[in-house]
Amino acid sequence: MRYALALILFTLVSSPVWATSSPRVVDGDTIELNGIVYRLHGIDAPEAGQKCSKPNGKAWNCGKAAISALEGLILGQTVNCDDRGQDGYGRTIAVCKVGGDDINATMVATGHAWAFRKYSNDYVGLEEEAHQKHIGIWITEQQTPPWDYRAEKWAVAQQEAPDGCPIKGNISENGHIYHTPWSPWYKKTKVNVEQGERWFCDEAEAIKAGWRAPYWGR
Repeated sequence: MRYALALILFTLVSSPVWATSSPRVVDGDTIELNGIVYRLHGIDAPEAGQKCSKPNGKAWNCGKAAISALEGLILGQTVNCDDRGQDGYGRTIAVCKVGGDDINATMVATGHAWAFRKYSNDYVGLEEEAHQKHIGIWITEQQTPPWDYRAEKWAVAQQEAPDGCPIKGNISENGHIYHTPWSPWYKKTKVNVEQGERWFCDEAEAIKAGWRAPYWGR
């Protein structure tokens, strides 16, 4: 009996804390597992409201497509994520896998995310292959990468926001949610200061105050 108990305790202590279940997609490069938000290492997916262009000049919802692709990879699966430290928003940077397959790599290889070269070159080769195949975001040559998309949206909203702080802290039945200028709901979201809603200058400030980013996945 003592041996069995000791074996159970040893297993609990030595088992990786990142073995998880019931994953949730936050956006095309962020997931939540067991209350921990993981930012997928080395990739940057189109924002939820971002659109990309087709060869005929029309637009398609590449941001929503990235979210759907990530959902297809992890929903209903057991996902394992490592821990590579935290970013400035309290999210854990990680490579996440399903059955040994690197989902970060899959998102880039299928044309649903860019290799985030600012922080890592791990997926540059896969991005170049997807580019050569003209799949996903590479269906045309001229696409706005998400970091430029965010910068453009931020610059415009900053000019109109009080004190140049453009993040909207909204309170609803879903809780305290903040919307960045690239959020699909940004223009529809109103800030009622009298009801406790507020503006933030950056995401870290919003998170520290108890607000969270919206979930764009199911």
